[in-house]
Amino acid sequence: MPTFDAELRAELDDIARAGLRRRLLPIETATDTEVEVEGARLVLLSSNNYLGLANHPALRGAACEAIGRYGSGTGSSRLIAGHSILHAAVEAKLAAFKGTEAALLFPSGYQANVGTITALVGRGDHVFSDELNHASIIDGCRLSRATTHVYRHCNLQALETALAGTPSGGRRLIVSDSVFSMDGDRAPLAELVTIAEHYHSVLMVDEAHATGVLGPHGAGLVDALGLGTRVPVQMGTLGKALGSAGAYVAGSHALVDVLVNRARSFIFTTGLPPASVAAAGAALDVVAAEPERRRALADNATHLRRGLAAQGFAVAGDTHIVPVLLGDNARTVAFAAALRRHGVLVHPIRPPTVPRGTARLRVTPIATHTRVHLDRALDAFAAVARELGGPR
Repeated sequence: MPTFDAELRAELDDIARAGLRRRLLPIETATDTEVEVEGARLVLLSSNNYLGLANHPALRGAACEAIGRYGSGTGSSRLIAGHSILHAAVEAKLAAFKGTEAALLFPSGYQANVGTITALVGRGDHVFSDELNHASIIDGCRLSRATTHVYRHCNLQALETALAGTPSGGRRLIVSDSVFSMDGDRAPLAELVTIAEHYHSVLMVDEAHATGVLGPHGAGLVDALGLGTRVPVQMGTLGKALGSAGAYVAGSHALVDVLVNRARSFIFTTGLPPASVAAAGAALDVVAAEPERRRALADNATHLRRGLAAQGFAVAGDTHIVPVLLGDNARTVAFAAALRRHGVLVHPIRPPTVPRGTARLRVTPIATHTRVHLDRALDAFAAVARELGGPR
């Protein structure tokens, strides 16, 4: 009988044969437009640090000051002794940013989604989820024990059919990303709001990849469309465009109070560290003071999308996330490895993160990338395409 370790090695061999083996890649410098990996300087196009705030002096300064005053960790759950006036102040700032009554910090986006969904629905309830929603939403639906209805991506007719066919009784929760992380497209939020209201359902929107980026104030797609008062549950992260770590859920005072009492991923975990909380607060100030970062990010994404399409690559989306669709797992891995040799760091995205047969390179510029950076990257894509026999 094989040992446990031998079983694990055989499992890894199977993963590798399918072109799905993943390995950690240590980066030796701060997250920025360029990073150093094994002594090589690479243009970074694989980060969610969309606005370039992860290494911003204001965030670093706020984090250091918070450590000096509050220490490096909270030491316990927020409901025991891990809640500070710093948490409360940044939650108030997030609520103002989102135009809601209140907000609640979570240690991660995963915990925010799982905790919120499981707190709001359970047995006897129904949850309706876009098929391309983030894994944390999928897991939250599963763990909630509510009846889950997965509708085709952004297909409003499929959603309405599912809602119309659901028996009355129990709560109905519709949940969707606003910007889909691997496809770079936007949910039809205005229509989702109308459908939710018509079917007496609660709408929850995950703004992880829109927070800081979209809207007149960077508050996300909900705000960009003027839907804030009609979306009762809004989630977002602090570790992407806001350059820190953690997440939040924004909504009414009643919503936040329910989460404090029922969201297990909030109740039974240590509070977000002071440095992360303070850095997020500082990021909100930068987002308000420097709208040019959002414009630069949009311009950089457009430049890359047009340049890659001109080379014959199949690109998707219409946001700052630029998926380059290659399809085959092995080819996608080989393409990413070759790009790294040409001085560009872009990671291959494969199943189960994306559907089978849709492996891709997820290209994500940063607001602080220059045209020199972007054109170096485009030249690298062209060179690798020649080496591997075409862009597809």
